[in-house]
Amino acid sequence: MAHMHITSWVLAFILIILVAMFYKQGKVKPGKILHMILRLDYLFILYTGGSLLGDYFSSTIGHTGEVIIKVIAGLWVIMAMEMIGVKLSKDKSAKGWVIQLVIAAIIAIALGFGRLPLGVLP
Repeated sequence: MAHMHITSWVLAFILIILVAMFYKQGKVKPGKILHMILRLDYLFILYTGGSLLGDYFSSTIGHTGEVIIKVIAGLWVIMAMEMIGVKLSKDKSAKGWVIQLVIAAIIAIALGFGRLPLGVLP
C-alpha cells in the first residue's frame, strides 16, 4: 500500500505544477480540468493514507505520536495544494501557500521515509 500512496502523491505534485503552469499562462479550461483530476487524486491519497494509518494502529509498532504528526502534515499538504489551485484560478498570489506546501511536504516525507517503519526504505 505504501507504493500506491507514494505514486498518488507524486502524481499530485506533478498535477499541481501543471495546474499552476496552465493558470499562469491564462489557459483556464485545461487548468480547471487538471484541477478536477487533482481533486480526484486527493481522494486516492486519502484512501491509501488511511489504509497505512490503519496498518500502524493495528500493529504493535508504536510511533503513535509521529504517525499523528504525519497525518496532520499530509492533510496540510493537500490543503495547501488545493489553495494554490484556487488562488491561481482567481489570478491571486499563492506565494504563502507554496511556502506552506514545501514545509508540510518536507515534514511528511521526512517522517514517512526517515522515521516511520512502514515506508519503502528499511
